[in-house]
Amino acid sequence: MARRKTNKSTGSTFGRVLGILILLAVLAVGAVGAWFYGYANRPLATAVPADFVLEPGSFNKAVEQLQKQGIIDDPQQFMLLGRLLRAERRIKAGSYEISEPTSPWQLLEKLTAGDTSMVSVKIIEGWSWRQLKASLAGNPDLKHDAVALSDADLVAALQLPVSSVEGQFFPDTYYISKGSSELQLLKRAHRLMTKKLETAWALRLSGLPLKDPQEALTLASLVEKETGQPSDRPMIAGVFINRLRLGMRLQTDPSVIYGLGERFDGNLRRADLENDTPWNTYTRSGLTPTPIAFVGEAALKAALQPAQTSALYFVARGDGSSQFSDSLDAHNAAVRRFQLHR
Repeated sequence: MARRKTNKSTGSTFGRVLGILILLAVLAVGAVGAWFYGYANRPLATAVPADFVLEPGSFNKAVEQLQKQGIIDDPQQFMLLGRLLRAERRIKAGSYEISEPTSPWQLLEKLTAGDTSMVSVKIIEGWSWRQLKASLAGNPDLKHDAVALSDADLVAALQLPVSSVEGQFFPDTYYISKGSSELQLLKRAHRLMTKKLETAWALRLSGLPLKDPQEALTLASLVEKETGQPSDRPMIAGVFINRLRLGMRLQTDPSVIYGLGERFDGNLRRADLENDTPWNTYTRSGLTPTPIAFVGEAALKAALQPAQTSALYFVARGDGSSQFSDSLDAHNAAVRRFQLHR
């Protein structure tokens, strides 16, 4: 009889332990579920509207980029959520916008959305507003509420701090919903340009003959259009800076071409260089009144951190690179070598 009592007691104890373990498991699952629901649906702390870019790479890298750009403030929880939702292999690189309060769950949905719900729009480095305008007008996936406006009306609609839209949009690939407004896209591209320009201006070399960020943007556009080989950008900027300091005219062909507009037929003639327009840097001193193209980070950096050089001239070698010279005699020799004898 005593042995039967002991077995019953042991079984009862085992049952109680098992029950406790099951209860703890249920409570743990409930706690995880409560966390999951609470965190996944709580709006992110980032201010809206917000733009951010994800470069190609692993999910860990994407989470790191999101944190650095201020989109998420708890990378560990976001990473766990992404893995629970099996989203880590479906994140797509690109340029994104958050236009309203967004939860981590909604953010993951945005980052994993397929091309069927999104359309990419490219703004190319070196393009002018005329070229971008034509590209937007030909895009059937956009709401055309910007290209029909005059430049003055567009400046007002976008609330730009300048009188021209030229150069005010950052070159990038933007992912937006089909049917989105052109104005919405351009506002986003302008916000990104403002951010990039402010960052570059804060890192500028001291003593540059540039009074404000807009002058830096204008100079960067001249550098952008004159550069055939990326490594030449700082030197080209250095030449322009030297000329500005000395009061020499910049004498850059792309600005003349920009001033000619649709009249330019692909062949720049001596008469064109003598045809005075506000953008003709052969007939007018100083910077052009507006940028002449959209510029990327490399051109901005070159304009504000130019090469320390004594060069005042450069000429295309014919292979995309430029020959730089300190004197007019050396420059004329370079012209004879690389231009007249080709």
